[in-house]
Amino acid sequence: MADFRIEPFPPELPQIKPGMAIPTSPQAPLKGMPLSGAQPREEVSFQESIKNFIYDVDNLQKISKGKIEDFIAGEISDVHEVMIAVEKASTSFQLLMELRNKMLDAYQEIKRMSV
Repeated sequence: MADFRIEPFPPELPQIKPGMAIPTSPQAPLKGMPLSGAQPREEVSFQESIKNFIYDVDNLQKISKGKIEDFIAGEISDVHEVMIAVEKASTSFQLLMELRNKMLDAYQEIKRMSV
């Protein structure tokens, strides 16, 4: 089976690092900054990307649960902080489910193909 690779999308703007001079006008060039995205990239397999994403979603779910428990216990008084954590966890889980559904649809389509 083919080995799928996902490469990060190169940023359009160069990265500003601490200690670098920031230009005062949009026309001033960024000195000392590379103009091309010719930086070596670490290749990450599709499988590893999915594992990392699942781990991140699980971590957000645990953080959300902890913030809810802290709010109920009275340790957190800011309900906005709790709601933001819950919405982050919910949105990331919904994205995970959509990715799963798309992958299952693609698998079903491949299975229906005649060889």
